[in-house]
Amino acid sequence: MKATLTVLGYVCCVVGFVLSGSGHHASASFEELNLKELEIEKEKDGLLSLVQNDAAASPSLPKPLMVPLTLIQEAASKGAVCLDGTLPGYHLHQGYGSGANSWLIQLEGGGWCNTIRSCIYRKTTRRGSSKYMEKQIPFIGILSNKAEENPDFFNWNRVKLRYCDGASFSGDSENEKAKLNFRGQRIWLAAMQELMSKGMQNANQALLSGCSAGGLASILHCDEFRDLFPKTTKVKCLSDAGLFLDAVDVSGGRTLRNMFEGVVNLQEVQKNLPNTCINYLDPTSCFFPQNLIANIKTPLFLLNAAYDAWQLQASLAPRSADPNGYWNECKLNHAQCNSSQIQFLQDFRNQMLHAIRDFSRSSQNGLFINSCFAHCQSERQDTWFADDSPLIANKGIAESVGDWYFDRVYVKATDCPYPCDSTCHNLVFK
Repeated sequence: MKATLTVLGYVCCVVGFVLSGSGHHASASFEELNLKELEIEKEKDGLLSLVQNDAAASPSLPKPLMVPLTLIQEAASKGAVCLDGTLPGYHLHQGYGSGANSWLIQLEGGGWCNTIRSCIYRKTTRRGSSKYMEKQIPFIGILSNKAEENPDFFNWNRVKLRYCDGASFSGDSENEKAKLNFRGQRIWLAAMQELMSKGMQNANQALLSGCSAGGLASILHCDEFRDLFPKTTKVKCLSDAGLFLDAVDVSGGRTLRNMFEGVVNLQEVQKNLPNTCINYLDPTSCFFPQNLIANIKTPLFLLNAAYDAWQLQASLAPRSADPNGYWNECKLNHAQCNSSQIQFLQDFRNQMLHAIRDFSRSSQNGLFINSCFAHCQSERQDTWFADDSPLIANKGIAESVGDWYFDRVYVKATDCPYPCDSTCHNLVFK
């Protein structure tokens, strides 16, 4: 069971690196990191067949629900296309019973492209072209159709919107010379229009979620999602591992800010950033969630690891900021971090807690900030809802999100600092 979950966790958790067993070292630059991330993504088809073979070989293992890809045929006429001009797509599994008029939209993640070169490369992968997308994917974690794996949302209409624009569904421009289409905002709108026509317009409750770059997208589009529905519809948003911080890296530089500046400028993201931010701050700052969350009107839940493994690998201690490899062992396995490195990571956690201070004061918002070295905890079954899932105050992630969504109790769960939490599923890299 656990071996299969590890593979499923890899397959469904969209991370800029690979889980234990097939990891790679941090790249020399953010552009190179994105290229390596996408090279690794090409292995996904092989891993999917491994999942299915595993399940076939062990009849006692629950087989994940495999959901086919649907391309949005109306998208081309709206210019709502992937980086290479192909049609965008989604996977939909229809709800039933008490969930027939409930909708959960999951925005796929998978990094960004911030240069012409990295976006051209991305066109040759499933992150930039529907030509390379899997024809079917497993629905597990928050997308599972089994009550014992996903107690609150299993019978909802559940959708995975594929990510092929490289700017968290928020750019709107093109580069004719490089034959690049930066149409994330149009893809978002075309997808929502299609889903409304498929029954989402009748929703009595809806949840917009996303992980990593999709978690950032769920923040950026949260109020837009709310505006699709009448006031009588219960609408909320969930961002998993989307709380990217404008933090200083180990060399004193700002690796992630430089990356985001490239994304925003290249794809003209500023057109689609909220005025509540853009009227006061520069566009790059308004791509960082910490400058957006306090002004979002729709109820929002932040699920994040305080020591987010992707941010540690890619933005806090990338090779460009650590050319001598002082952080190499610590990045691969937190148990190898020395006391000064742990102190640096404790400071990062403190920055995260400071960034959410005003946000957390609103009774409508929810929090689950655990002290794990993890990333994307709603998409993996072992972290979302299992016998040994991560806990804060004896409550797991799926129960916390459900309690918040259905207004059963207020959820403001913040873990004590590392190393106090023995329930963590920490990512360890080879």
